[in-house]
Amino acid sequence: MEWVQIIISSLLGLAIGGIVGFLLRVRIVEKSFLATRTKAQKIVEEATTQAEKIKKEKLIEAKQEIFNLYQENDKLIKEKKANVQELENKLNQREDLLERRASNLDKRELNLDRKEEALDEKKAALEEKNSKLDSVIQQQNAKLFEIANFTEEQARGVVMERVEADMSSEISRYIRDAEENAKAEAQKTAKDIISQAIQKYAQDVTAESTVTVVNLPNDEMKGRIIGREGRNIRTIEAMTGVDLIIDDTPEAVVLSGFDPVRREIAKKTIETLITDGRIHPARIEEIVEKTRVEVDQFIRDMGDKAVFETAVGRMHPDLVKLLGRLHFRTSYGQNALKHSIETAFLAGKLAVELGENEVIAKRAGLLHDIGKAVDHEIEGSHVDIGILLANKYRENPAVVDAISSHHGDSEAKTVIGVLVAAADALSAARPGARSESLENYIKRLTQLEEISHSVAGVDQAFAIQAGREVRVIVKPNEVDDTRTYVIAKEIRQQIEEKLSYPGTIKVTVIRETRAQDIAK
Repeated sequence: MEWVQIIISSLLGLAIGGIVGFLLRVRIVEKSFLATRTKAQKIVEEATTQAEKIKKEKLIEAKQEIFNLYQENDKLIKEKKANVQELENKLNQREDLLERRASNLDKRELNLDRKEEALDEKKAALEEKNSKLDSVIQQQNAKLFEIANFTEEQARGVVMERVEADMSSEISRYIRDAEENAKAEAQKTAKDIISQAIQKYAQDVTAESTVTVVNLPNDEMKGRIIGREGRNIRTIEAMTGVDLIIDDTPEAVVLSGFDPVRREIAKKTIETLITDGRIHPARIEEIVEKTRVEVDQFIRDMGDKAVFETAVGRMHPDLVKLLGRLHFRTSYGQNALKHSIETAFLAGKLAVELGENEVIAKRAGLLHDIGKAVDHEIEGSHVDIGILLANKYRENPAVVDAISSHHGDSEAKTVIGVLVAAADALSAARPGARSESLENYIKRLTQLEEISHSVAGVDQAFAIQAGREVRVIVKPNEVDDTRTYVIAKEIRQQIEEKLSYPGTIKVTVIRETRAQDIAK
């Protein structure tokens, strides 16, 4: 029974302990709940306070934004009112202006009506006078026909002859006066411009020929150049394309040929052979090939020098080489490259005087005769070849125009084209710059005199000053003083159309009346 009591007492103890523990737990939970509720209330109060604060701030911001919007709106309304007011003022001004114009137009219309009425009256009066004058003129003409015994056609013919004679005299006089004034002004301006351009540039004049002389150290060298049975001279002529003339001239060999590049190669070849001392066909061929390379490089150097000297900017290498070849080209004895450089400088100076592009003018002057570098290789005149080359290497249109017009083959379309033609003529016309064969010289003089004699009224004509001037003597009983200007112009036009010549030709027409009598 004791163990039963022990078990019961243990169970009672456990039950009491469980109840006590439960009560303690309930107590703890109540305390925790109270603390949590207090904390929650505190959080709610803080949140409420924060929300009120945020609400107040947002409300203030909203009020401020509303205030700003109100101010902006008020400002916009004021600006629109001002614009509207300004527009109203402008409209009022325009209305006033239109009213004034309408008033003026009414006045003008009234004046025009009055003028039209006056004109109608004058017109009627004039028509009445014209009818009276017509009747009077008819009466006078009838009386004149009766007195002169002329028909109307005969009288008209007499009148027309008189009018034609008077008009011819007036036209001649007008031409004379106009030409004199134009010539005086043009000559003055042209002389100033050309003199200034020439003064700024000067270049020595050297004449070129179609032969080259090579000096020899002694006459024995002639035999070595000829070689056994002439094999050396034949090799030189075959390799260079130049004729060697070995005559009685002491210590000299003459190289003859129209291709100056070949003459230069032959000259340098012979000079090198003389210095080297070994003269035989194999050595000649070797020296000729070597000299060709040296001359080719010399040509390029001359082209580069010309481009650098004239300062025309960058240029295609092929054009530079063609420029260098002009060093060995002559025109009437004038070196073509020196002539091109001189033309470039003169064209540039003329362009500066007239306010044109100096670089383009110099470039056009330098390239104006570029076709002469290959005119013996390509079909056509050097002008046509020059145009093809300039277009091929995309030169400036003004350069192409100068090339095409510098000999008058076509009319110049640019001022630079005219300047290059003038510079070309200046360079060619310099004393001693060019020479021509006796046959061409005599032919040109004969043509000048024939052209002069072909004009009606010319008695005699003489070409003087080496063909630079032609003096014409007219028949005084057929040509009056005013007609001499017309004759000079006709001769000048025919010379320009039929002849090609360097420089200019002066035409002088002379009329002289002599009265003679003999006292007995």
